[in-house]
Amino acid sequence: MIHAGGATKLQSAGGVRALSFDNTAALQLSSGETLAPLSIAFETYGALNADHTNAVLVCHSLTGDQFVAGPNPITGRPAWWPRIVGPGRPIDTNRFFVICTNTLGGSMGSTGPGSPAQDGQPYGLRFPPISIADTVRAQSMLIEALGIESLFLVIGPGMGGMQALNWTSAYPRRVFACATVAAAARQSAQNIAFAELGRQAIMADPEWRNGGYVQHGVRPSRGANVARAASTITGLSQDEVRAKFDQARSKERFAFALDGADTPRPHGATHVDRFDANSYLYLSRAMDGFDLASDYGGRLANAFQGEATRHGVFAFTSDWRYPVEESRAIARALIAAGAEASYVEIKTEAGHDAYLGEEPAFESALTGFIDAAATARGLALHGGAD
Repeated sequence: MIHAGGATKLQSAGGVRALSFDNTAALQLSSGETLAPLSIAFETYGALNADHTNAVLVCHSLTGDQFVAGPNPITGRPAWWPRIVGPGRPIDTNRFFVICTNTLGGSMGSTGPGSPAQDGQPYGLRFPPISIADTVRAQSMLIEALGIESLFLVIGPGMGGMQALNWTSAYPRRVFACATVAAAARQSAQNIAFAELGRQAIMADPEWRNGGYVQHGVRPSRGANVARAASTITGLSQDEVRAKFDQARSKERFAFALDGADTPRPHGATHVDRFDANSYLYLSRAMDGFDLASDYGGRLANAFQGEATRHGVFAFTSDWRYPVEESRAIARALIAAGAEASYVEIKTEAGHDAYLGEEPAFESALTGFIDAAATARGLALHGGAD
């Protein structure tokens, strides 16, 4: 299935698969720099059909990874979206060939600041600045190497939703349907501020060592945990944050516990163990710089003009990281561009992270969107037996 020519080589180590591109297939970055050689780690589920028309690309959030529907073999963490991707789920792996990549700049096998540069030492801060568009171009290189000309669906939450939107704008003829979940077409000032708090905490940690902590055999764990806490807080609803504060105050504590912020995992893998601090710096900056309209004269509708992609935009009422107004703005721009678009607002008290939990209304709406798109694509409505 992988059309690996002279420029590519499939590698596997420790349960992580990656397609490596040599120096003849350099990635052109938005900054004007090029990145080569390049590796993109990925995981697949299900089977590609004979016509190569049932491929789904799942794009993960800021601190996510490629193990969307199965356990991470490195950290032991369970699949991060098992209610959405799997046999009989909205993205049914009996029907679809699902691809999830570790994003460029990540820390689970794709080339990033923790990867060795050509001198054999980790890039660290020598890694070039990247944009959301760069992460999408890297994904595109992988999809082409897999022999897939057109994706049935691109979907993602948060940063993954930004990537999904960028896919349809950059490659409108290569994406049949797009689902944007709890995301925005431009990073808000509030999110930039929280991300900057996290970055400053990491860089203020003495163990950061000016980005060279790997060579010194240490980690900026304290700073990374502050960054994680900032991210966790904005994933909650406002009511959940208030409740945690009130609970801590009743016990005369100065800080409240953030469930899962640094919970030990199997094999002892906490957040700071599994996610590289420098990757947080690079990817959060890429998100902060994301403004899809800016490349189209400042008018978001122009980014979708003339495309035939079907769009589903999903938002959660208690999400204060990406409030519903931002999803509505995407839907309005799509309609103004003449795109086929639906907007679904899910009433929930679970905040931004509602997409990770049990939300029957969301799962039902997403299933309806995918089924309708599959019918239009000429794909079977049902897969085989679980």
